[in-house]
Amino acid sequence: MPVNADTDEAEMEEPCADCGRETAHRVSVEIRTESQKRENAEFSREPYRVATCLLCGTEETTRMNNA
Repeated sequence: MPVNADTDEAEMEEPCADCGRETAHRVSVEIRTESQKRENAEFSREPYRVATCLLCGTEETTRMNNA
């Protein structure tokens, strides 16, 4: 699995729901804020796995605490 040290992204083969087959994906982990309330935003950050198909551009996200 090639990793880009500048962006903490990796490329790997995995199923794409839109393409209907295994394709190359760019995979990364992002910290996302879930709360819309400004005063609680700092307490609502969660890690998400983000996989983007390099063939069709479909993005799939998975909340890591639910994986």
